[in-house]
Amino acid sequence: MTTNDNTTTTTATTTAEYAPEHSPRLHWAKYAPEVYKAMLRLETAAQQGLDPKLRELVKIRASQLNHCAFCLDMHTKDALAAGESAQRIVQLSAWEESKHFYTEKELAAIELTEAVTVLTDGFVPDEVYEKAARHFEEAELAQLIAAITVINAWNRFGVTTRMVPGHYEAGQRH
Repeated sequence: MTTNDNTTTTTATTTAEYAPEHSPRLHWAKYAPEVYKAMLRLETAAQQGLDPKLRELVKIRASQLNHCAFCLDMHTKDALAAGESAQRIVQLSAWEESKHFYTEKELAAIELTEAVTVLTDGFVPDEVYEKAARHFEEAELAQLIAAITVINAWNRFGVTTRMVPGHYEAGQRH
C-alpha cells in the first residue's frame, strides 16, 4: 500500500521508507498564467503531424538530458498510454548501445533531440541535421524541431521551479 504522500510502501514482508517529497519552489503557472496558456498553445501547435510515440520518445530523451523529473514522469506515462513499450522507454537513456530497439527514423529524431537540447558546441552538427532531413519531410522536420524546442522550454520551467513528479496521470495537461 502506498500512502498519499508517497513516503511508505508496505508489502506482506517489507516496509520501505522513501525520501520525503520535495515542495515546488514556485507554482509558476499561477503567477504567469498568460505565459502558461501560450505554452499550452505552443505545445498543441508543435505536436501536429508527429507520430505520438515518436513525440513522446523525443520528450523523454530531452527530459532525461535536462534532468526534468516532472516531465520524465509525465511523458513516460503518456508514452505508455500511447502504446509505447516499457523496454524502449527504459533503453532510451542508452539508445546508442541499444539502437536495435528503434527505427532509423526514430534514431534520427533522438539524435537531433540531443543536438538541439545540448548546444554545448553552439550549433546542431550538419550530419545530425542531414540525417534527420533524410527521414522526415520538411514540414514534419519543422514540427519535430518545434516539439524538441517546446519540451526544452517545459523542462526549464520544471527544473527551475522544482515541479514535483509522481502525481501526473496520462493524458493530463502540464
